[in-house]
Amino acid sequence: MITASKSANVDPAGSPAEGPKAAGPKAAGQKAGQQKTAGQVAGKWKAGKQGLTGRKSAGQKATDQKATDHKVTDHKAGAGPDNVLAFPEPKGKRIRRNAIIAACVVAALVAGVLVAAVYSPLLAVRTVTVSGTKLLKPAQVQAALKPLHGKPLPQISDGEVDGLVKPLVQIKSVTTQAHPPSTLVVLVQERIPVALVKRGEEYILVDVEGVRLSSTADPASVKLPVIDGGAGAIGKELFQATAAVLGALPASVLAKLSNASAKSVDAVELKLIDGQTIVWGNAGEKELKARVLEALLKVPADPANPVKVYDVSVPRHPVTR
Repeated sequence: MITASKSANVDPAGSPAEGPKAAGPKAAGQKAGQQKTAGQVAGKWKAGKQGLTGRKSAGQKATDQKATDHKVTDHKAGAGPDNVLAFPEPKGKRIRRNAIIAACVVAALVAGVLVAAVYSPLLAVRTVTVSGTKLLKPAQVQAALKPLHGKPLPQISDGEVDGLVKPLVQIKSVTTQAHPPSTLVVLVQERIPVALVKRGEEYILVDVEGVRLSSTADPASVKLPVIDGGAGAIGKELFQATAAVLGALPASVLAKLSNASAKSVDAVELKLIDGQTIVWGNAGEKELKARVLEALLKVPADPANPVKVYDVSVPRHPVTR
């Protein structure tokens, strides 16, 4: 604060000292005016200072608010993807991703090729070849499989072929092979005839299950034993026991038999063309009995002691007499 004043000589006793010029009323008025002017100046300076301070405070507040807003904006902007620190993708992960994509592409291509092959007319069946037939002629099997002509090879299954050849009872099973572009190869496994069953003047070839395979009027043309009457004459149980025994014998032994009979399931007997009898017993251990009988029949005959009976009912201790 600036104060304008004149010093006055004061008497130690407390009264003003008289100087060369005594202060009159005019001097007092001037002094009061000067004091008023100084007070006005001080007030204006103080007001100006306060105004400056107020303006500065308001400006500072605005600046601070602006800085705060700028910081908030920067914070929000920092949350964006441009300010996120990106780490490089691991090499192993990238390789796995590429491998998965490649596998998917390959699988799609393979699937497309398979679909095209399954339905392609280029692989349609035009030729059927048959092998493994003895009782049947290949042409019979080919005729049964005629519905397969024109069908793509990949669509043909063994089950479908089985269904088509089912009416041919001589066939036990079939397997197929596709030979692109248009050939189907069919391998036939026929049932094996083990005996002839006499029915009147006719002889029927049957397998071990009694399935009728074919017939003939001349039993001598087929080298198989005859079961007199078949299942209808000796009963189903005895017929199955006899047929099971015959089914275990090799073709070389079957060709030497003339007939087979059974008084019971435990008393199956066979007759050789030369007249000898084979005591077989029951159907147990039939594979072992068949090997023993085959070995006995290979033994050279002794004219001095001809064998009339081969007993293999106990195969580990066979007897000839």
